[in-house]
Amino acid sequence: MNSFIVACLLLLLLGFAYQAGWSRSRQVAPASGRLHSRPNYHGSLVAIWAVVPALLILALWVLFGDTASRAFVMAQLPPDIRALSGPELNQIINRVNQIATGFGVIGEPAPYESAAGQALREFRTLSFAFVIAAAAGTGALGLYLARSRITARFRARDEVERVVRYLLIACSVVAILTTIGIVASLLTEAIRFFSFVSPIDFFFGTVWNPRFSTVGAGSGEYGLLPLLWGTLMISIIAMLVSLPIGLMTAVYLTQYARPKTRNVVKPVVEVLAGIPTIVYGFFALVSVGPFLARIGSTVGLDIRATSALTAGIVMGIMIIPFISSLSDDIIRQVPRAMRDGSLGLGATQSETIRRVILPAALPGIVGAFLLAVSRAIGETMIVVLAAGNSPYLRLNPGEPVSTVTVTIVNQLTGDTDFASPQSLVAFALGLTLFLMTLILNVVALYIVRRYREQYE
Repeated sequence: MNSFIVACLLLLLLGFAYQAGWSRSRQVAPASGRLHSRPNYHGSLVAIWAVVPALLILALWVLFGDTASRAFVMAQLPPDIRALSGPELNQIINRVNQIATGFGVIGEPAPYESAAGQALREFRTLSFAFVIAAAAGTGALGLYLARSRITARFRARDEVERVVRYLLIACSVVAILTTIGIVASLLTEAIRFFSFVSPIDFFFGTVWNPRFSTVGAGSGEYGLLPLLWGTLMISIIAMLVSLPIGLMTAVYLTQYARPKTRNVVKPVVEVLAGIPTIVYGFFALVSVGPFLARIGSTVGLDIRATSALTAGIVMGIMIIPFISSLSDDIIRQVPRAMRDGSLGLGATQSETIRRVILPAALPGIVGAFLLAVSRAIGETMIVVLAAGNSPYLRLNPGEPVSTVTVTIVNQLTGDTDFASPQSLVAFALGLTLFLMTLILNVVALYIVRRYREQYE
């Protein structure tokens, strides 16, 4: 209910402020009707000046509201209760919060808990009303000040564009800081892990056996190579499935299919990208794995239902629309004059595709391929269900393997102590995976920018 009231307040303030600014600009327009900025810019500027102060008031309450509520509850409790230790005091405060929200508590509440809950309920009601009034008041003040600035030569468009530019910069900074925070958290915990395990043993070890035990801090073997090989094997199989099918699908849709056929086939192919990966995992576990096992027994091959082959084939199916869509866009950017010139010189359609269109689009296709590889390396749910989780160095794709992502899930599942190498190894694995995908993405962008053709 509170969220609904806040949303209604902001929408009403936004609409009224925009209309006030728009109508004011029409009133101050000279007889010739010439304004420096159009009325919609004046309305947008007034709306910004009205909504931003209200949002600041609401943001302050979100940041400090819980602290104020906790301080109020503490003031309502008896002195002997306030003197309790942290966990016991937090439990009592949680009970008071539950009484205030009306959910109730286990057992009979103490008289002071009921009184504190009732007082907290009244405090929240009054404080919410005060915050809403303050937000509405500051919004109205901002509306009045912004509206009073409007004149015929007022540069509302410049100010609106400046606000939009600052907003875009803020969004970019948030994205950059998020990336820096992810890298810093992975790097910090990975350094703690390497204080237990030598980096040489980790990056070049061939045995993965973390041995969850409390015998010693350094117990266990943490060789990365079995996990890295399983990841690469599944990714290679996935690329062998997805690259030819996705590329040929893009060639068909751009060179052979009629517009009606393209409008039907392209959305159907792209539906594969919207299927959750857990569904692909169940499909691999229930259908593809047993099917491959039966095929293997028929031809005399030992293929397990959960294996690198199963996970790779299903992952390749999942990546088909990724390669198909990117290759489709890249091939369509090749000028039609090149295709028509090749056909006019007597080349067949297939020769034109092989010798003109695909070479011209090759840098973009290679970039799409590398981006798809990074997508395959980071996949988790399919390999969790279909790969078999067997961290051994094996060359046979029909046997179970394990990957970096599966191991991260295993190491962080359950009650884990983040001071032990058995859990900290997940951060080292995550950092390794991050660097692998980062290198692939950088190489893909370099190839696209370095070798792409520029056409008039």
